[in-house]
Amino acid sequence: MSKVILFDLDGTLLPMDTEQFVNNYLKLLAEKVSPHLEPQTFIKALWAATEAMITNLDPDKTNEQVFTTTFLKMTQLQKEKIWPIFDEFYDQIFPTLSHLCQPTPLAKMVVEEALEQGYRVAVATNPVFPRQAIEHRLTWAGVEHVPFELITVYEESRFTKPHRQYYEWICEALQVQPEQCVMVGNDMQEDMSASQLGMKTFLVEGHVIDRGQPQYSVHDRGTLTDLYHKLKKREGIFSS
Repeated sequence: MSKVILFDLDGTLLPMDTEQFVNNYLKLLAEKVSPHLEPQTFIKALWAATEAMITNLDPDKTNEQVFTTTFLKMTQLQKEKIWPIFDEFYDQIFPTLSHLCQPTPLAKMVVEEALEQGYRVAVATNPVFPRQAIEHRLTWAGVEHVPFELITVYEESRFTKPHRQYYEWICEALQVQPEQCVMVGNDMQEDMSASQLGMKTFLVEGHVIDRGQPQYSVHDRGTLTDLYHKLKKREGIFSS
């Protein structure tokens, strides 16, 4: 029997056009740091540091440590000079991006129904953002007060999607077996890759991301409304 439901955030609990959101986010962040770093140079370093997180498989390093090392090396900036600017951005400017999302009360309904059905719940968003940015997005989604047992943030997480190590790390943190988990997400590669470990997967339709390859098992699919009703009626992968 499944015991834990892992929820992706962007495009899943928080409907959004991810590409549009990221483009606007990068533009505003580049403007914020422009007194210290030319925007194109900054964006190049940011993407390189993000790629370093995505490809890192060293279990002894958090995603934050990987990002920081790569970013500072490329920019030759001092952390104490640039990190307060990042903190101020996430505190004051990042919240203004909420208009790029289409929050729905269904997100809270789905998670609360999962709890009602006796599931443990966690947020398995790709941990390439700091906690502050993820907490803002949980607030936009209307689930900031939900007692999630784990929220994957870059300060604490090792590995990223779609690596199996990311999902193994979650299982270890929650002390469950992959077969006891359901991964709910909108990304055919990043989220559905959880099936490699034996997790059940539910693809949330509406803002599906599919790069074509590789393809992973999708055990169930539907809108957030469908997900809510399947949970409530204990249908499909939630039947046992």
